[in-house]
Amino acid sequence: MIKVVVSGAAGKMGREIMRAVWKAGDTELVGGVDPFAEGIDVGILMETGEVGIAVRSGLKRALDELKPDVLIDFTTPESVYKNVCTALECGVRPVVGTTGMTASQLEDIKETASDRGIGCIVAPNFAIGAVLMMKFASEACKYFPHVEIIELHHDRKIDAPSGTAIKTAEIITQSRGRFRQGKAPEIEKLAGVRGGKFDDGIRIHSVRLPGMMAHQEVIFGGLGQILTIRHDSISRESFVPGVLLAVRRVINLDKMVYGLENIIFNGNGNAGG
Repeated sequence: MIKVVVSGAAGKMGREIMRAVWKAGDTELVGGVDPFAEGIDVGILMETGEVGIAVRSGLKRALDELKPDVLIDFTTPESVYKNVCTALECGVRPVVGTTGMTASQLEDIKETASDRGIGCIVAPNFAIGAVLMMKFASEACKYFPHVEIIELHHDRKIDAPSGTAIKTAEIITQSRGRFRQGKAPEIEKLAGVRGGKFDDGIRIHSVRLPGMMAHQEVIFGGLGQILTIRHDSISRESFVPGVLLAVRRVINLDKMVYGLENIIFNGNGNAGG
């Protein structure tokens, strides 16, 4: 059994992940951490009835006392980096779905994980369909180098653009090679209307509206034709199989892996829940 602590236990994603860990046959939920729900039984948050595990407010103390194998983090961009560093310091393997960390923070985590020989998986998106969307985009851009990305999320998402959009743009840039996108000079009548510009001119547009969950379109333009690759997560359950896959795989890693695609396509992982 893989012992798991969930950080961000009181959040909507945290509750969904705790339910999944609780139900899975090879994982054991040993604790939840959330400063906004200290003392609440995790069973209340999971809507299963009390199970005798109280939410804690301090991450380090929880990891020291509960001694889990894996920490799953779905918190906030402000706290995730510190949480991951704390987990590595305690010898616990982080599986991170929180976005918003800087490139320097990710590099620091990568170095720390390698130095300590501790597995760590950071993924901008744990939905298997989203990973496939990025994979298909990396192939399409070889034939359709002109591309823009539209990502759409609920209006409570803090960071923009999404980690998935940035990751998609990175993959496209790597796959299509050097290509300067954009032809005629542009005049923005409204500042920012053309979206944020990634390397080589890829534009990323962010939409935040109530009623949405997590969606992304990668739009390719070619001579006389348009190709659109779209993925929609319509519920938080879509992330569960990928998170459980990461929990099972991180046990055998001794370094940080960034992006679930490196687990799915390079590790022959079973994406089943």
